[in-house]
Amino acid sequence: MAVLPRHRYLASLQELRPNVWKFGQLITDVTTHPATRRTVESHARAFDASTDPEHREGFTTVSCLSGAPIHRWNALMRTTEDVIANARLKRTMYRLTGTCTGGLCVGWTALNAMWAVATEMDEALGSSYRARLQDWILDAEARGLVVAGALTNAKGDRSKRASEQEDPDQNLRVMEHLPGGVLVRGAKAMICGVAASHEIFVLPGTAYRENEAAFSVAFVIPRDAAGLTIVETRRPSDGRELAEDGFDVPATGITQAYLLFEDVFVPWDRVFLCGEHRYTGRLIQYFTAIYRACIGACVAGQGDVMIGAGLLMARANGLSARTFTDKLVAMAINNETTFGLGVGAIALGRSHHSGVWIPDDLMAHTNKVLVATLPYETRRLCQEIGGGMVETGCFPSARDLHDPRLGPALRKYLQGAGNAETRARAARLAEWLTIGAGVPGCMHGGGSPDGARLVVRAKTPWDQYEEHARRLAGIEPEN
Repeated sequence: MAVLPRHRYLASLQELRPNVWKFGQLITDVTTHPATRRTVESHARAFDASTDPEHREGFTTVSCLSGAPIHRWNALMRTTEDVIANARLKRTMYRLTGTCTGGLCVGWTALNAMWAVATEMDEALGSSYRARLQDWILDAEARGLVVAGALTNAKGDRSKRASEQEDPDQNLRVMEHLPGGVLVRGAKAMICGVAASHEIFVLPGTAYRENEAAFSVAFVIPRDAAGLTIVETRRPSDGRELAEDGFDVPATGITQAYLLFEDVFVPWDRVFLCGEHRYTGRLIQYFTAIYRACIGACVAGQGDVMIGAGLLMARANGLSARTFTDKLVAMAINNETTFGLGVGAIALGRSHHSGVWIPDDLMAHTNKVLVATLPYETRRLCQEIGGGMVETGCFPSARDLHDPRLGPALRKYLQGAGNAETRARAARLAEWLTIGAGVPGCMHGGGSPDGARLVVRAKTPWDQYEEHARRLAGIEPEN
């Protein structure tokens, strides 16, 4: 079955070997444990959307490899429309969940970037990487997999390259070549959506040199692979995510993880790059072009929900939305800027001869810089509209609000223009979106904005611009 319903997705996660840890505890069921159930719920809503007539077209497609209907996040993106559909799916998911669903995002981008590079390697080196990758994609499509993507290494001393670190494990590396595959060791850090994923697509974290061939590796492993330990992380809180009831934390959420590889065996049929260091830079180039073109849709989607939360708070406080027209319009402009610039990067991209579509580098990385700035202004405006209850988080918990002894007085003094609980729920949502665990990684999620600026500097034709100005000014070139 290529398009899975929710219950099949949840059951498939329960079948995986427990290897996810949080608070020093092994989580036996990620679908029910308080530390992971919210990120699973977020991803499960994509399966709901895949079978919902309202959203089905955006969340499913027909495989260009098998001709079968599949979840869109398992597909090769061959046209501008395919990549724009990626962006639209991201924006819709934020509207449905209020947060990130990284298992529907990074692995999808990785398989498309890898397809282009595998094609190039096969042509130049006579390898068979693309055939391996195609077999894996067909399996992912058939099983409706959720695939996290892992690029970021622990890195160690940032002033040194991978080959210069005192501890080489700071960057994931191949330890040994075996007849049936490779052994890898090291870590990947801050990886999104792992607890909700079936498999993990691992890519190099940067471009490597000839003496760094051991670090030049790309592969896919099951999330429960032997030797892999996953430590889930989350933004600090006052423990509200562990509550079993109430509205202090939404039913959705996201977690990130450290992936600890302790001599993990990867079969050759799941290895798509191994030692070909010259192609690592190209792989990062294609990945970031796709990812950073589409990431503007993520923050736009959450910005849409922030607008809604601001409107709810204004009305709960007894104020007309007209009072905040300028702020709301500014929020909407921020959302459409990152979404639209990403679509522009896609439209100005090119068809790689492998068949996948690669967005324009310059515009995609410019979008990343804006993604690292505009959403913070959107959050600030949402907090301004909501007032101190949102920005300070200074109001009672849901449990206290419902307490037989404390509740009546608290509800009395929390009441605004309407029901006290309505006001409290709107405030908690706005708080969660703007300063809580629902905030996505805008600054460094998907890579550093400084890295994006380097690409913008490299891709901008400064000399051409100077020549345009020289001609218009009538300045003769100097000898």
